[in-house]
Amino acid sequence: MNSRSSGDSASSAAPHEAHVFWMQKMDITPFDFSYLGSLLQQAYTDWHTQRRPHSDRSSIIYNVWNTEGICMGQGNEGAPLLDVHSTVMQCLESGQAQSLRGTTENGEYHLMAEPLFSRTNKDMFAVFTAVTYEQNRDDTSEAVVRSEALHYRTCFYRRFEYIFMTDLLHAHEQTAREEHRRSILFQIVQRMHDKMDVDAILDEVFDSIDYLYPTTRMTLYMSQDQSSLNPRIKPLLVHERGEDICVQSFMEGKLIVVRSDEVEHRILEVGLPLKGKQGIYGVFHIKMNEELMEDSDLQLITMMADTAGTAFENAKLHEQSNMLIQELRLINDLTQRLNKSLQLMEIYQFSEQELKDIFQAESCCILQLNDSTNHFEVMSSNVNELCRKSFPMDYGIAGLLYQTEEPLILSNYAKYDKVSSVFMDLTGSMSLIASPVRVNGEVKGAILLGHPKKQYFSYDNYRLLQMLSIHIGLALSNATLHAEVRRLANLDMLTGLYVRHYLDSVIHERQAHEFCGSLVVVDIDQFKQVNDTFGHQTGDQVLKQVSDIVTSSVRPEDICARWGGEELAIYMPQIGARQALEYAEIIRTRVAEETRPSVTVSSGIAEWNWMDEKVSVESLFYRADMALYDAKNGGRNRIVMEEQEVTR
Repeated sequence: MNSRSSGDSASSAAPHEAHVFWMQKMDITPFDFSYLGSLLQQAYTDWHTQRRPHSDRSSIIYNVWNTEGICMGQGNEGAPLLDVHSTVMQCLESGQAQSLRGTTENGEYHLMAEPLFSRTNKDMFAVFTAVTYEQNRDDTSEAVVRSEALHYRTCFYRRFEYIFMTDLLHAHEQTAREEHRRSILFQIVQRMHDKMDVDAILDEVFDSIDYLYPTTRMTLYMSQDQSSLNPRIKPLLVHERGEDICVQSFMEGKLIVVRSDEVEHRILEVGLPLKGKQGIYGVFHIKMNEELMEDSDLQLITMMADTAGTAFENAKLHEQSNMLIQELRLINDLTQRLNKSLQLMEIYQFSEQELKDIFQAESCCILQLNDSTNHFEVMSSNVNELCRKSFPMDYGIAGLLYQTEEPLILSNYAKYDKVSSVFMDLTGSMSLIASPVRVNGEVKGAILLGHPKKQYFSYDNYRLLQMLSIHIGLALSNATLHAEVRRLANLDMLTGLYVRHYLDSVIHERQAHEFCGSLVVVDIDQFKQVNDTFGHQTGDQVLKQVSDIVTSSVRPEDICARWGGEELAIYMPQIGARQALEYAEIIRTRVAEETRPSVTVSSGIAEWNWMDEKVSVESLFYRADMALYDAKNGGRNRIVMEEQEVTR
């Protein structure tokens, strides 16, 4: 019986001993030392309470110090004249007990510092100090202080074990509550992830909150790229709301809780972001009675919001992937159609019509920067009042795009005060998306799309316009390059005048659509002698001088060309030979006066009109050439019109 009873006692004590052994293994480490302030103070209070009945007669001053040399006990009021801190620091540095005797105004004293070590690794985590004066030396000794230090250490570890067990029990209770919440959350999560529609996911959030917290008022403020028919989903206009809880939660991307100061009606206001891995899409704004909302409820709502954010993002990505496929097809189709034309005006007109259809915009305007005038010129627009208008490069939306080199989106032009815009005012537009057009890396134009409805264009529209403007810019760059190549191919490199074949094609086209025109052929007299006398380089300079005089003496609409060698030709549309003669005389006079070395010119003039029996480029050139031949044979430095001579 005794042995059996003894065995039963041993077996029943085993779990307790195991528990005690396990608890004694729990210990602090040097990583915990900076967080022990509160624990050291609580242990000091426990130690002081336990020893008080036995120490009423004692005037010994006890204290405890942390590893940073900060007093965690009752302070140093009892020994104001002693530098206890220095002794504590010596104890911390040496890891050994310190003892110091001396004299103050209060008499002789004895200062003792005992290090306190951890259980397992014997790391010093605190210093226990005692100060006694000579009249009390019978009350204490180093052994007594060491005993008190060990007593304090016991109180410290008892408090440490208590806190650990409290945290363990709290964690257990928290786990139980968490399991219950997760069982509720699991059903909500399953329903959310079963849906791939953005609006359906948001409706599920509202339905779940209404079911769990019927008295709660919840509104979802979304960024402007999401529109919904649900009255509880509203746009988040950051610039209008200032610094309220929703803006703060959206900007910081975290839960914001504000409690009211009213005693009777304590309202809890919560801002909770709807976010995924790629960004923040909106903010849940929740109001409810604080008494009906606990921390666990906030955690549950937060998990629901996180789940909704993930599901929302997945659905949004699904929608965006489908939209991206459509955009790629659209860009590919637009690029192919743009590249079919190398005519600038065709590209502008086609782009204007296509952009208006793609974005369902009410108005569109495409402008091009003229480098010579530093003005933006309207190249294509469905607004008649804007056609062929030009604006300074620092004016309006186009000027802003030129300065910032960034696209722009406006949801309400009435509240936009940075720049004014004729385009927005004429069309009555409230919403705008605009993008600069770059040619060879530089901003050379702007695209403006407007609509009278506020918040009409989405961020996806804004992003798509940026992509399309790049391709339009490439098409314009190709067309500009093609036009420049054609222009250079039609120019004489020495004189800067057009070449003869270009002049032929222009005259042929003008004869098909106009009523009359004149051709003046100019030849430099004795040009071979100039080359032989001064050299070919000087001859080229003379030819360039004559070309400049010809160009500056005629009208802007007249076409000047190098006909061949030292012969130049001027086609003057819509005037007869008599009027052309006046310009030819100006040229003849100026050449004789202004060229260095001085030379003279002879000219032949021929005209055509729609009444002629035969109208052709060849006939016009032949008659002008014959007139020039007569001028040469007649003594040079003269002008001859066909069938008559004008001698100067």
